[in-house]
Amino acid sequence: MRIGIIGAGFTGLAAAYELSKKGHSVTVFEKDMVPGGLAIGYKEAGWDWTLEKHYHHWFTNDDFVLNLAKEIGHKVFIQRPKSSFYINGSSYQFDSPKAILSFSKLPLIDRVRMAGIFALLFRFNPFWKPLEKFKIEEMVPSLVGKRAYNMLWKPQLVNKMGNYAKDISLVWFWARIKKRTTSLAYPDGGFLTFAEKLMRTTKKNGGEFLFQTEIENLKEDADTVILTIKNDSGTKTHTFDYVVVTTPSFLFLKIAPSLPQAYKDSLVKLQGLSATNLVMRLKKPFFSDSTYWLSVCEPNAPIMAIIEHTNFMSKSHYNNEHIVYIGNYAYTQDKLGWDKKKILSEYSPFLKKINPTFEADLIDYTFFTAPFAQPIIPDNYSKVIPSMTTPFPHVFLTNIEQVYPWDRGTNYAVELGQKVAHLISTIKQ
Repeated sequence: MRIGIIGAGFTGLAAAYELSKKGHSVTVFEKDMVPGGLAIGYKEAGWDWTLEKHYHHWFTNDDFVLNLAKEIGHKVFIQRPKSSFYINGSSYQFDSPKAILSFSKLPLIDRVRMAGIFALLFRFNPFWKPLEKFKIEEMVPSLVGKRAYNMLWKPQLVNKMGNYAKDISLVWFWARIKKRTTSLAYPDGGFLTFAEKLMRTTKKNGGEFLFQTEIENLKEDADTVILTIKNDSGTKTHTFDYVVVTTPSFLFLKIAPSLPQAYKDSLVKLQGLSATNLVMRLKKPFFSDSTYWLSVCEPNAPIMAIIEHTNFMSKSHYNNEHIVYIGNYAYTQDKLGWDKKKILSEYSPFLKKINPTFEADLIDYTFFTAPFAQPIIPDNYSKVIPSMTTPFPHVFLTNIEQVYPWDRGTNYAVELGQKVAHLISTIKQ
């Protein structure tokens, strides 16, 4: 079968790889210059490894992507970095039951209660379905205690989700606790290097990739799908037996205007947040205690998290520079248009609370944005989650909004790609 895939993120890459293995003719269209999607990477002069524009890692239980890496022979590193919370001007390690129980800012009874609830209800509970009718704001304070919730979890939730914080499902919270592993994994050379190896393997199977190519229109005609594409070579059409769309749903609606209105209305209801990341390159470490991940637990903080990547992967891969992400989500589109100097100016006063002299060590910095990075997961999301099948029988939709009950990530992007490939392969011609 002739199959077109829109998007060379890890969903598109995994689908293309699986379908090409089965002998199908696969063409992947991507608007960027390289593969990777939200895990897209780049390389500065002097670096041996690529770096993601938006911070990424794997958990050691991310079986779909780890098994894929093993299958194509790509090396993976596993480390146990330090994760902490920033509370009232100080940093506290918060990445194990022992760390929770030793957290002196809360009474012992609150610590024991929180650790027990996390273990019984979130960490070891496999049943998420009964939780999806509850909201975090309604349930977590009564479960872990109001003091713990107001100090630790509410500031993070509000900093991340903004005005959506009151609507987020308890399932989203369950997934984030349950999936956490103390050790983390990372692909040799960075995510871009891994994506490129997956692409090369697919090409050996006969797959084709067209980069810097935009889809202008998608329509179904009888038993085929016609894509109108545009790139440096001009505008042309491609005809396929099936097409897989891996973009966010709002982009699918943009390229397929002839979809039924009722279907369009169902997708328009889905909400999501944009992501922003300021990536700093420093001569010296930002953190004095080797923290990798610092979650900010201060109300109205301008920053959601600070991630010192080179406290996870060695700085030797990055010309001995210290790489730091300043992560945030954007609830309005205005910040996506800011330049890097304006962003640093906004963040700098807060960053100086942690490292007063970091600007003296600054080599350079870059500001990256992603227009859709975090779906909003309200209660009972399973009732509105998009199906892979669409009103067009020969068009399939598989994207970040279908990663449920888990939180988004490349592991589940790979899972979705494998699922849609299997679905197409079982169609009788």
